[in-house]
Amino acid sequence: MKPYLKKYAAKYVAWLLATALPAACPATLMAQLPEAIEPIEAPFDMPQMARPEFPDHTLSIAKTGARQGKLSTKSIQKAIDRTAANGGGTVIVPAGKWLTGRIELKSNVNLRIDEGAELHFSGQVDDYLPAVPTRNEGVDIISTGAMVYANGAKNIAITGKGRLVAPRRDCQLMRRAIGGISDSVEQMPLAERVFDGRGGAKVFLPVFFGPINCEQILVEGVTFERSLFWNIVPVYCRNIIIRGVTVNSHGHGRTDGIDIDSSTDALIEYTTLDCGDDCFTLKAGRGNDGVDRARPTENVVIRHCRVKRGVGGLTIGSETAGGIRNVYACDVVMEAPRYPIYMKTRRPRGGGCENITLERLHIKSCAGTAIQFDMLGSRRWVGSLADRLPARPVGKLTPKFADITFKDVTIDSCRTLISAKGLPEQPIENLKLCNVKAPTTRMTLQDVGTITIE
Repeated sequence: MKPYLKKYAAKYVAWLLATALPAACPATLMAQLPEAIEPIEAPFDMPQMARPEFPDHTLSIAKTGARQGKLSTKSIQKAIDRTAANGGGTVIVPAGKWLTGRIELKSNVNLRIDEGAELHFSGQVDDYLPAVPTRNEGVDIISTGAMVYANGAKNIAITGKGRLVAPRRDCQLMRRAIGGISDSVEQMPLAERVFDGRGGAKVFLPVFFGPINCEQILVEGVTFERSLFWNIVPVYCRNIIIRGVTVNSHGHGRTDGIDIDSSTDALIEYTTLDCGDDCFTLKAGRGNDGVDRARPTENVVIRHCRVKRGVGGLTIGSETAGGIRNVYACDVVMEAPRYPIYMKTRRPRGGGCENITLERLHIKSCAGTAIQFDMLGSRRWVGSLADRLPARPVGKLTPKFADITFKDVTIDSCRTLISAKGLPEQPIENLKLCNVKAPTTRMTLQDVGTITIE
């Protein structure tokens, strides 16, 4: 959109929203988790999802030597390895408090954390070594990986009504943590991105549950408490079901709830997130690595879910290099995130998003903007690339946002309805709003191409 038309377009869109649209239908509140996975309906070709199935064999971690009050990593891993070697089954964490370091799921194993069970994780760096392949903030590295890790596994699960509890934030892991991916790390050859903690060196924090290169994943019923970093983060995965899960990490920075990263065919339902950062988040790598790998996040359905608090309620980005497409969220209640809808990227991130449909959302309150687009970022992270002008040439690292629909959205409280900053060389295109109800029609639009009000 040309700059001299912005103010007139904003006024026109505001008038249409205020006068032409009927009241939005309230989003369906979360119901009790149904036993069966209901058929999936989406505005794209989404495969139907089925739970992984496991043999009837069960093995309690107490049978392989785990003891309450004692670090039991080896005993828990022994139960997992033995079950996998016997063709698969369920490893049971019975009621009680159990202490462990990093454990690794293997194919055909369901880790069941029973009601009354608490699986507490160590805060010592050595309990997450040796270093393993992982991804941190969109960049492939070798470091601590995850508290519950899997690599190349098929048919895995974490289920039950118990809790996974991270260590306190004054632990050694936090004291030796690298704060985030720097430009120097991103520019290293992959073989040199090894952060293994040797000799007291720093490491990248482990995510809570971090499968990589896995298929047929189920996370159901459990609660994740007090994470140090991101919570549930499948990377390069396929066929993911997350249902009936609770994440409690509010008050702690950088604790995203669920990050679907360069993964396909994911269903998230009946899940409640209360986070210190973004809640339901979609990512696909960043920069040259992410663009060259070309691993998109696609075919994602989020339904019957709840956001309590966080920065972004439903977030896309800012790592978008592989592309994020075919996303459908419906019947989601958001209580008080800062930005209920937050779509963000940066000039050097690449990729972008397309074919995103969000409908039957109920946003109860937010501190500022209900729908936030930001393709520029801040000078703190990308220097002068955060400046709108001059327009840059369009190249492999120029992201694009297009084909995004909001339908039947009710917003009870917000100061601004939409704030959108596109790129002058790549404006946000084909933004649709249908049946949106809000207490304000205030908008700020910058480098936004086509907006349609139905």
